[in-house]
Amino acid sequence: MSPVASQPPHGPEQNQTQAFYDRISGIYDALSDSSEHIAREKGLAQLAAGPNQSVVEIGFGTGHSLVSLAQSVGPNGKVTGFDISPGMGKVAHDRLTKEGLSDRVDIRIGAIPPLPLGGDSIDRCFMSFTLELFPDAEIAAVLDEVNRVLRPSGKITVVGMGIEDHPGVMERTYQWFHRHFPHIVDCHPIDIAGVLRQAGFNIAQEETMEMWGLRVGIVTATTN
Repeated sequence: MSPVASQPPHGPEQNQTQAFYDRISGIYDALSDSSEHIAREKGLAQLAAGPNQSVVEIGFGTGHSLVSLAQSVGPNGKVTGFDISPGMGKVAHDRLTKEGLSDRVDIRIGAIPPLPLGGDSIDRCFMSFTLELFPDAEIAAVLDEVNRVLRPSGKITVVGMGIEDHPGVMERTYQWFHRHFPHIVDCHPIDIAGVLRQAGFNIAQEETMEMWGLRVGIVTATTN
């Protein structure tokens, strides 16, 4: 399916975020995917989406995970992708079309929360280097929406920049750039397992790795 309109950005900050990702959508893979793909693939393995399932990805970027998820759920499954950037939506749609998978994926462009989906309507949710893009005050609202739409015993996997117990030079430097240039260095390390627990999820699996000398967390949790 081709990209469709959803909710518009909520305010100036999200307008700036959308504009930034629109500008880099054509070169994002060259900038970031060579380093992000290992963590993303580990996260997809933890999520373990299967045939006939309904899966949501929040922040699908250039669509690599949408392709993997569409292959995993098969012709009778359904994948819905949300992203704020129309530019990313076009790149992802072109990738899905090339793979012959566009009929399995509903691409929606717009800001969340809320998630425009019914309660208890999906089996899996995936986020890769996305949750830490939200302001701290909005992370709980995003996860509350995920909890609402996941079916009982549903599963969420979050891949993202994690907090070091004792931040080293790289994390302190990264945090400095994030504070001073937030629309370029837009991710901020978060306690992934902690925010999932606070949202009422049960942690099922955790893994950590390094990227650019920074901690990356890969955490899977389930609903009650």
